[in-house]
Amino acid sequence: MEMIDAYLDRIGATRTTSPADLQELHLRAVPFENLSIHLGEPIVLDEDALVAKIATGRRGGFCYELNGAFAVLLRALGHPVHHLAARVYLGDRLSAPFEHLALRVDDTLLDVGFGDFALRPLSLTSRADQPDAEGVFRVVEAESGDLDVYQDDEPQYRLELRPRTLSDFAPMCWYQQHFPGSPFAKAPLATLPTGEGRVTVSGHRVITTVGGVKEEREVGDAELLGVYREVFGIELDRVPGRSDSAAPASRRAD
Repeated sequence: MEMIDAYLDRIGATRTTSPADLQELHLRAVPFENLSIHLGEPIVLDEDALVAKIATGRRGGFCYELNGAFAVLLRALGHPVHHLAARVYLGDRLSAPFEHLALRVDDTLLDVGFGDFALRPLSLTSRADQPDAEGVFRVVEAESGDLDVYQDDEPQYRLELRPRTLSDFAPMCWYQQHFPGSPFAKAPLATLPTGEGRVTVSGHRVITTVGGVKEEREVGDAELLGVYREVFGIELDRVPGRSDSAAPASRRAD
């Protein structure tokens, strides 16, 4: 239970904080990042390791890590949580299955692992617009009983409602780390929402969005390590990266 208390401390929450508030606090405190892939750090879907990485390692992660750990936290606080698989929209086509891991608590979608996404949980039963600080979201029926999740009229992912285990996502987690065509292998990435917009690092580019206006600048190694430390709270002893100039792979990196 000490690790759960450390987790709560990391995001500024308590054991009585609601799941909705836990999601927003988590998103504002824990970055979406793929730095382990570019630092040669193996990512294993072990619940204790995922929680420790966030709670005491002061790191973030991508969807399997962030939502995998968040599920542990929610369960420890007494909330009935299920892992859900999703296929991400890549323009007009869908990714392979298990590309994304999201969570369900009762009839609510929780997601701290998609980068630029809703700060508050979404109702899975409502088909009306759901306004959020990150845009207007909508959940609509899709084929085979799945649900499509839209952000500002753009489809983000197709969600299955069948509960999954964390181990179901292990093959795709391995693929994302090791296959050269994986979007997460293209460039080191870290992103966090701010009170005014969002800050993202992609390679050596620092992208700041304020009020919908985006500014980009290239930084050197020393400044980049400073941005990781000061903006994202990530202490690194070397610069991660296989590519200094690759563009963000999807909206999750905007």
